[in-house]
Amino acid sequence: MPRTATRVAPSPLEPDLARLPVQERLLAASLRLFAQQGFEGTSVQEIVAAAGVTKGAMYHYFASKDELLYQIYHRLLGLQTQRLTTIADGPGSAEQRVRAAAADVVESTLSSIDEAIVSFRSIHMLPLPQRVQVRAERRRYHERFRALVEEGQREGALRKDVPADVAVHFFFGSVNQLGTWYHRDGELTRDQIAEHYAELFMTALRT
Repeated sequence: MPRTATRVAPSPLEPDLARLPVQERLLAASLRLFAQQGFEGTSVQEIVAAAGVTKGAMYHYFASKDELLYQIYHRLLGLQTQRLTTIADGPGSAEQRVRAAAADVVESTLSSIDEAIVSFRSIHMLPLPQRVQVRAERRRYHERFRALVEEGQREGALRKDVPADVAVHFFFGSVNQLGTWYHRDGELTRDQIAEHYAELFMTALRT
């Protein structure tokens, strides 16, 4: 997002933010600013001012603004990966676990919608080594999800004429667009949206 000629002064340190440890405060402040004015449009000075810390304090925890962006993405994907592993290795048929995993990634994305939007819009701006790391982490998640779909195909519960890889990419394409239309005060709850997405995905996959 291009920097405009006039800037809104950073808001005073919010009480909820002030109670966080410095590392968490910096992440929360950067997330808010990245969501409001874009990654490129946010300076390190604005981040430390919003967090109520010095640049020295920031560089004690994070090497750069890029590192803050990476950590925002890494934390969300790490949480989703942990939850996917729990579901995939848990009880139930493959079909039931695919449905649960589909609903979970939608619900967790909506619960962290600012993180998801910032990551989707800005992750390509990271330096090459971090972009490579991001792609590797995302690939591991997709491969685990795909393996679950393939398990359902082997059991005969899910159709085999659609490659699992195509089905997974199709589904995550729709998940990545949640930030373009979702509103926290909308008519549907996060759980309701997650259930609708999961059911649409399973309807397309069932034999």
